[in-house]
Formats: sequence, C-alpha cells, structure tokens
Amino acid sequence: MLSANLPSARKAALLLAGGLTVFAAVSTPAEAKDPPSCAAISFRPLPTGTPDGEQETGLYKSRFGKIEVKADVKGGLATNYYMVLNGKKVDGPATPPKLSDACLESKHVKLPFAKQAQGACTGSRFRVVVDRSGAKPVAAFFGLQGEDWAYCSATTL
Repeated sequence: MLSANLPSARKAALLLAGGLTVFAAVSTPAEAKDPPSCAAISFRPLPTGTPDGEQETGLYKSRFGKIEVKADVKGGLATNYYMVLNGKKVDGPATPPKLSDACLESKHVKLPFAKQAQGACTGSRFRVVVDRSGAKPVAAFFGLQGEDWAYCSATTL
C-alpha cells in the first residue's frame, strides 16, 4: 500500500517544491532602479475655447516626481504654458542651466534651440526634458514652434 502511494506522494512533493520556488521568485522585492539619465515627457496643448483662468494641460507622475503642465487662458486661448514640478511653479531663467547636448539631441531638440519670451510660452506641443547626466539634474520645458523645440523655462532638481 505504501509503494502505491509513493508516486503520488513524490508528485505532491515535486509540485510543492516547484510552487515554493515560484512563490519565492515572486515574493522577492524588486530591485530599486535609478531614474534614467535622460528622459522626455510630451504634452498636448489645450483645445481652443477652454474656459479662462489657469488650466491643467497634462500630468506625469512617477516614483521620481510629479510634472504638471498648466496654461493661462484668456478669451479661450492659452497665452502662456508653464511646468509645475512637485507642486512648485517653474518660471526659470532666460538662459537654461547646462544640459547635455547628447541628451537634447536624443530627444529631438535641435541645437542651438530658440528661446521663447518669459511668460509667453506657446506651441503646438510641449516637452519636458530631464537630464540627470550632470552634477545637478535639470528639467527643461520646451514648446514646439513649427518643427523646432523652443526653450521656455528650466530648473535644477
């Protein structure tokens, strides 16, 4: 009688061992990953006829932070787009902090890029480029003017 149960007991032991192996593989914590050295997040503009006031254009949220793109709207048209990083509005300097040329080119920002007047950032699309290759990470905000990205604002993170 014992020998008759041995194969099924063996099968049960093998299934249990296999199940524990799978469980152990699933229950191990995921390795912590560093943020990418260069990233770009694109946003669409607001549609014409949007109510006046401050309007949110887009939101990107990850474990590394939160990026919002907002616009000031007057007469149904967006007059100025800007980024908000982790809840703080970024006006940024007229001249951006140092960004890696390789990072910008990999994200299709042609060099040298044009600069938009502060407080008048517009475009047919928008892009935030995050460059972590330097000593301090930089987030730069661009608006698409024709076929080229034009700088609006930036800040170090």
